[in-house]
Amino acid sequence: MRRPPPLPASAEKEEDPAPIRAGHRADGDEASVDSHDPLEEARTAEEPLTTRSVWRAARARRKALRAEIRRFTQRSRRRRIIWLSAIGAVVLLIAGSFAAAYSPLFAVEKITIVGTSTLDAQEIEAALAGQLGTPLALVDESEVKAALVAFPLIETYALEAKPPHELAVRIVERTPIGVLESDAGFTLVDAAGVTLATTPTQPEGQPVLEVSGGTSSDAFESVGLVVRSLPAEVRKLVTEVSATTLDDVTLTLSTGLTVVWGNAEQSVEKAQVLSAAMTANPNARSIDVSSPEVVVAG
Repeated sequence: MRRPPPLPASAEKEEDPAPIRAGHRADGDEASVDSHDPLEEARTAEEPLTTRSVWRAARARRKALRAEIRRFTQRSRRRRIIWLSAIGAVVLLIAGSFAAAYSPLFAVEKITIVGTSTLDAQEIEAALAGQLGTPLALVDESEVKAALVAFPLIETYALEAKPPHELAVRIVERTPIGVLESDAGFTLVDAAGVTLATTPTQPEGQPVLEVSGGTSSDAFESVGLVVRSLPAEVRKLVTEVSATTLDDVTLTLSTGLTVVWGNAEQSVEKAQVLSAAMTANPNARSIDVSSPEVVVAG
C-alpha cells in the first residue's frame, strides 16, 4: 500500500489565527467600550478578572451613585431653602404690620367729622373723645355707636381710619319732612317717622303734617316720599301737607296755592310739571298734578 504524499512544509507551519481578545475586534480595530462602567473596564483589562477587581468596580459604582444622590439632594435643599425664606419673609411682614397697627404708634390723636350740616361737628367730636389714644385697629365700634345714639339726626355713619393718627367719621343726616303738632308742641320727624326734636313753637321752614293714621300709616309713607321729591324752590314754600290715604296727598303753599298731588308715583314728573304750571299760572289758586300728563290749574 502506498502512503499519501507528505504535506508541504508551509502547510504544516501555517499559523493559527490570532485569538480574539476582549476589547478588540477580529480585524484588529479597537472595540467601543463604555469607559464609565468599572466592571466593563475590568473585563477588558489585560489582567484576568478577579474578585478584587470586581469589588473595586462595585465600590467605584457606589461612589458614583452617592455623588449623584448628593448632587440631586443639594438642588432640592436649595429650592426648599428659597421657599422657606420667602414664606418666612411674608410671615414677618404680616406680623410686623399687625404689631405696628395695634401699637401706640397708630393711636387716635384726631377725630374728624364729615357730612354734617344741621348737627354741630364739635359736639360729635366731644362725644367720641373716649376713643383718643386708642390704636386705630382697636377702635370700639359699639362704643362709637353708643355715643352717636344721642344724636337722632344721624341716619347712618361710617368710620374710616387714616393712619397714622386720624379717625374720620362720615355722617349722613336724617332729612326732616315736617312737624307733627300735639299738646307737647311740635315734633320734628323724618320720612321714616323718627322723632328728631320737639319744640314748643313750629320750627321755621318745616310744614305741619296732617296725616291720618300717624307715622306708621301708608298715608304718612306717601307724604314722606312726596316731600322729599319736591324741588327746593317749592319745598321752602310748603306750609302744610295733608293726606287721609296714600292717594290723596295735598300741599298748601305760603302763597295760598293748593297743590293736589295724589299718590307718590311719578313724583319726579309731577314736580317738573308743577314748576312749569306755577310759572305759567301765577294767579292760580289750585293746581292738580295727580296726573302729570294732564295738569289742571284753577
